[in-house]
Amino acid sequence: MGHKKNKVIGRVKLKTLLQEKKGDILKRWISLILGTYPPDVSHFLKLEKDRFANPVGYAISTSSETLLNELLLGENTDKIISTLDSIIRIRVVQDFSPSQAIAFIFLLKKAVREELKLRNEGFKTEDERKILDELLLFETRIDGLATLAFDVYVKCRDDIHRIRMEEAKAERVMADRLMRLRQSVKEKDSSM
Repeated sequence: MGHKKNKVIGRVKLKTLLQEKKGDILKRWISLILGTYPPDVSHFLKLEKDRFANPVGYAISTSSETLLNELLLGENTDKIISTLDSIIRIRVVQDFSPSQAIAFIFLLKKAVREELKLRNEGFKTEDERKILDELLLFETRIDGLATLAFDVYVKCRDDIHRIRMEEAKAERVMADRLMRLRQSVKEKDSSM
């Protein structure tokens, strides 16, 4: 029965299959991404649908959908980078390591293969091999997305480091002002 399914898949272009299964692929990918969080957090992120009560889950859902659409239909690099930024910035703030922060990109490959029920083995006909070739090209585009994601990660990490440095500097300035104010008050008190 599995071989019959592969023959049907073999007659259809991968792009058509991905469009037909886009909703299922997206749901699976989001589920895999949310699975990268601790179980209690993942459970909350999956269940809470309100964008204000669950901004992280909302950002992951909407950004994942945008990324998948861009991979399938467009590839507007500026839009992709902006969308990657919205997910990765969250993961940087949450102290994910670089590899953990961008690993969600590679989970798309898993989601596609699982939803299309494709494996590297079992492709015997020419049509089936063509689908596999198309899949490998699509996965190469996903890999390209990961390289962009790493650049975005580095920028986000640098931005957050800069913000923390500015906050520390502002705290030092405020502490210096308070110390001078106290010293001024003491001098005033001692002169009376």
